[in-house]
Amino acid sequence: MTKDTSPKTRFRRHQGVLGLIERVLLICIPLAGVVGILDLFLSFGISVYIQQYLAVLLCLVLALVPLLVPASEKSPKDRLPWYDATLSLGGLMVGLYMIILYPAIAVTIGMLTPDRIIMGTIAIIIILESCRRLLGWPLVIIVVLFILYAHFSDIFPGALYGRGFPWTRLAAYLYVDENALFSIAMRVTGTIVLAFVLFGQAIFATGGGQFLTNLAMSIMGRFRGGPAKVSIIASSLFGTMSGSAVANVATTGAVTIPLMKKTGYPPYYAGAVEATASSGGQIMPPVMGAAAFLMAQFLGIPYAKVVVAAIVPAILYYVGVFVQVDLEAVKRNLEGLPREVLPSLKAILLDGWIFFIPVVVLVYSLFILFLDPDVAGLYSVASVLVVAMLKKESRINLRKLLAILESTGEGLLEISVIAAAAGLILGVVSITGLGFAFSLALIQMSGGNLFILLLLAAAGAIVLGMGMTVTAAYILVVILIAPALIELGIIPIAAHMFVFYFAILSFLTPPICLAVYTGSSIAGSKPMQTAWQAMRLAVAAYIVPMIFAYSPALLLIGSPTEIIRAIISGLIGMVLIAIGLEGYLFRHLGWVERILSFGGGIGLMAPSWLAKAIGMALLLALLLQQWAANRLARAKKQIT
Repeated sequence: MTKDTSPKTRFRRHQGVLGLIERVLLICIPLAGVVGILDLFLSFGISVYIQQYLAVLLCLVLALVPLLVPASEKSPKDRLPWYDATLSLGGLMVGLYMIILYPAIAVTIGMLTPDRIIMGTIAIIIILESCRRLLGWPLVIIVVLFILYAHFSDIFPGALYGRGFPWTRLAAYLYVDENALFSIAMRVTGTIVLAFVLFGQAIFATGGGQFLTNLAMSIMGRFRGGPAKVSIIASSLFGTMSGSAVANVATTGAVTIPLMKKTGYPPYYAGAVEATASSGGQIMPPVMGAAAFLMAQFLGIPYAKVVVAAIVPAILYYVGVFVQVDLEAVKRNLEGLPREVLPSLKAILLDGWIFFIPVVVLVYSLFILFLDPDVAGLYSVASVLVVAMLKKESRINLRKLLAILESTGEGLLEISVIAAAAGLILGVVSITGLGFAFSLALIQMSGGNLFILLLLAAAGAIVLGMGMTVTAAYILVVILIAPALIELGIIPIAAHMFVFYFAILSFLTPPICLAVYTGSSIAGSKPMQTAWQAMRLAVAAYIVPMIFAYSPALLLIGSPTEIIRAIISGLIGMVLIAIGLEGYLFRHLGWVERILSFGGGIGLMAPSWLAKAIGMALLLALLLQQWAANRLARAKKQIT
C-alpha cells in the first residue's frame, strides 16, 4: 500500500484491497444519496426513517475519514495504523447501530440505556477526531466548549445560567435525538448539499469549469486590467458552484493571479482580488453553497426566496470590486491581454453552449416547477450527463462516471463531518436553551440599541467564523446571534442574511482569513497586506448588511417603488464608495474629494431620506469640485 502523491488530492490513498474498499465506500456516498433523495426504498415496498438514511451517510463518512486522512504529518503514509483501523470500525459501528435499531429507538427516544450512552460517547469522539483531521482544531474546540457548557451550565452567571446535564444524558441525547446529530444540518447535507456537490462535480468533469474560465477570459481579457476582471467573473461563477471559498481561490487563482501579476498588478493586489472574488461566490445566486440551503431550512421558506433576496446584495458586492479594480488599472495605466492570446468568444460559445442547459434546467426546476432543491439538483445532474453525450470529448463513460461519484464522495467528507459537528452544537442549544440565553446576553450588552447590537453581531460572526468553513460558521452564528437581531425587530431573512455575510467575511478579515492566505501563497505576497486590500475590495459586504438590516428593500422586500429606489441609490452609492477608496475618478483625488465621494456613497445607500439628501449633496459637491479642477487644469494648459 502506498500513498497517492498526486497534488490533486490531500487524502491518503491506498492500493490493493484496501484501496478498492476506499473507492467503493466513496462511490456509495452519492449513490446512497440518490436512493434517499428519490426515495427509491418505496419502490421495493420498504419504508425507512430519514435518520436511518442519514445514518448510512454518517456510517460511510466516519469509516472513510480515518482511512483517508492521516492523524498527523508523522503518521505512516505507506500502511494503515491500527488506531486508524479501529476508528474506522468504530465509525461503521455507530452508523450501523442507528441503521438497524432506529425504528425501536424512535418509540423510546428519551430512554437512557447503557448501549446508547456507550455508542453516543464513541460517536462524539470519532466525530471530533474527524473534525480535527479534516478541519483542524477550531471547530473541535468550539464543539467541546458547547458540550462543557451543557455539562457545567449550573456554574455560569446571569443569562447563561442553566441546570447542567450529566454526561450519560448528554451522550445519549446528542446521539439519538432528532434535534441533535441527525438534525437539520445533516438532513440538508444528506439531501440538498449532496445533490449540488454531485452537480458541480459532473459539470467540472465534463469540462464546464474550463468553459467558465475561457468564457470570462474571452469577455473581459482584452479590457484594461483584464486578468483582474477575468478573476472576478470566473471566481463568481466557479464559487457559486463549488461552495468553498478556499477551493475557489486555489482553482481559479492558479490561472488568474499569475496573469494579474504579469499585466502589472502588485502581488498583494492580485491575491486580494482573487480572494475577494472567490469569497463572493458564496453569496452569488443561483447555488450560493451549502449555507444558503441551510438558511432556507432554518427559515422554513422555499430556497427560491433566499436566492431572490440575495441577488441585489451580490450585485452590489461585485460592483464594488469591479469598479475598484478598473480604477486601479487606470491609475497604474494597465492594459488588457493581447487579442491574439485570448480565446474567441464565438468559438467558446459554439464549443461550450451545452453547459448552459444544466443551469437552465436548474433554474427552471427551482423557480418555475418549484421542485425541492435536492430533486432539482438531481434533475440538473441528469441533464449534465445527457448533454455531455453531444460532444465526443465530454462524453461520460463508466470510468468517468465512477470518477465523478468518487470525487463527490470525497467532497462530501468534509461537509458531512461539519454537519455532524454542527448537529452536536444544535443538540446542546436545544437541550440547554443556549440560543435564547446568548441572545438575551447580547441584547443586554447592547442596551437594547439596534445599531450597537448590529456591530456586536457583525464582530461576533467574524470572530466565530474564523478558521471554519462558511457552512459551519453560518450554523454557529445563526443559532447564537440571529435570534437577538430578530428580537429587536429585524425581519428573519434579513437577520439570517446579515450573519451569513459576516460569517463569509471571516475568510477576508485578519488575523485568520483562509481565502486570503490561499491567495497570498499563490501570489507570493505578504498575507496581512493582502488581507487589508481584500477588506477594502469587499467593502460592500461590510456595508450592505447594515443597510438591509434597517430596510429590507435591498433584499427585494417592500413596495416596487421602495425596491427600485433602493437599487438605484445602492448602485450609485457603491460606485461612489469605490471611487473614494481608490482615490481616482477622472484624475487622482485629494483627501477632501475622497471623503466627499465615500460619504456621499454611504449617504445614498442609507435607508433614510435625510441621509440620501446629504449623500446627493456630497455627490454634487464632488462633481463641482471635479469640474472646477478640470477647468483649472485646462486653463493652465492653455497658458503654458
